[in-house]
Amino acid sequence: MLIIDALQYSNWSRALFEEMRHGGLDCAHVTIAYHETCAETLRSIGAWNRLLELHGDLIMRVRDVADLNAARAAGKTGIVFGFQNCSPIEDDCQLVEIFHALGVRFMQLSYNNQSPLATGCYEDRDSGITRFGKQVIDEMNRVGMVIDMSHSAELSTLEAIDYSSRPIAITHANPSWFADVPRNKSNAVLKALADSGGMLGLSLYPFHLKDGSNCTREAFCAMAARTAELMGVERLGIGSDLCRGQPASVLSWMRDGRWRKPAEGGAADPAWPQQPAWFSTSADYGNLAEGLERAGFSGAEVERIMGRNWLDFFARSFGPAQRPSRNRRE
Repeated sequence: MLIIDALQYSNWSRALFEEMRHGGLDCAHVTIAYHETCAETLRSIGAWNRLLELHGDLIMRVRDVADLNAARAAGKTGIVFGFQNCSPIEDDCQLVEIFHALGVRFMQLSYNNQSPLATGCYEDRDSGITRFGKQVIDEMNRVGMVIDMSHSAELSTLEAIDYSSRPIAITHANPSWFADVPRNKSNAVLKALADSGGMLGLSLYPFHLKDGSNCTREAFCAMAARTAELMGVERLGIGSDLCRGQPASVLSWMRDGRWRKPAEGGAADPAWPQQPAWFSTSADYGNLAEGLERAGFSGAEVERIMGRNWLDFFARSFGPAQRPSRNRRE
């Protein structure tokens, strides 16, 4: 079975790459930036280049579907680079193409807060896609970088779906009816995403789950079945949001970046939530696939959700636009 995970962010090591291989993971979209500047992100890419060199028997850089197929044939896990925020491009639209040339294939337009491009899901007011945001979407559409709205607010997400000339993705989130948290998505967003040909990666991160760390496999897979009724099975994949081996300080960086002062009085960093027992490592994809089948999905549908849908989406999304993207001046 082809297995693609549309979001992981771990403290990478050979042991984790071996875990990926043990779980049959063929490709992972990995976060290489949250709030980093352009220069800091270039250093992150450099660090990944070194990992790819040192562990080339286990992992391989993926820029397109041909690379993914080559990695799978070689028994390696393909690695796709992505940003969870737009901070690496700073205020320069031309950096989109430069980062694409370096292997970046996903970029979120905002991460929880207001960004120069769009509003994050934790803001009180959602002003939608900005003028700069529309220019960046045009450029991402042109070169073949996927717009990701996982951490963005509702109006911004709906406007991105409508404005983009290519389907977008929400790589790691769940329906808000399953767990009513700002990060999850309304039925209106999910329906618009599906109607536009976009993709939803179902998240296994405890804060996005009903009952958190105690969420059962049965509850998660029943949620997947109900979401498939709304969106269609062909629009669903996995975006586990699995974070393995990261110190608590990294969770603080993800949430606060540089925009919030450190807590006074030496307050401890927030703690990572515990993963559900049935999906705690990259070795557990088979357990998830079994749960989906028990929830009523056919074997072919399970294969679609576990990887085939993302493969089809990558094939449509990672290359340059077949026709010039609109360049609306507003």
